Amino acid sequence: MTDERYWDDAKVGDECVTPSVTVTEAMVNAYAELTGDFTPVHVDEEYAKTTPFGTRVAHGLFGLSLADGLKARADYRFLPGMSLGWTWDFKLPIKLGDTVHVKFRVGSMRATKREGWGIVVLPSELINQRGEVVQLGEHRLMIPMRPKSGAAGEHA
Repeated sequence: MTDERYWDDAKVGDECVTPSVTVTEAMVNAYAELTGDFTPVHVDEEYAKTTPFGTRVAHGLFGLSLADGLKARADYRFLPGMSLGWTWDFKLPIKLGDTVHVKFRVGSMRATKREGWGIVVLPSELINQRGEVVQLGEHRLMIPMRPKSGAAGEHA
């Protein structure tokens, strides 16, 4: 089996833990540049010290972006399909220097009306180096099914 799975290769309950990444100042600054979100709690340490966080924190959507990228680097990943969306919550701040990884599982699966495609729902947690869940939610994906093989009229 290749590293990338078809929908048919998954089973409800399959779990994976991704590689980790350490959040750096350069990454947060680059995200601010990319998105145009220069909210001071993300880019100004002196201001951030006056907030309940006491220091700069990463953008919430940066955490979601990291989660998506880490899942793409996981040993358990699917053939390219279509993202149908995320339901995502921010629970704790992600601070500069935090090291995060994702734990996800196949929560549910169903075939679609579109022949050759199925949907998986992946409940996921973004977890820091202290084992704290900083963000969590679900990712819904439409994934290709394994192509049917064999000559017409063959029976399994």
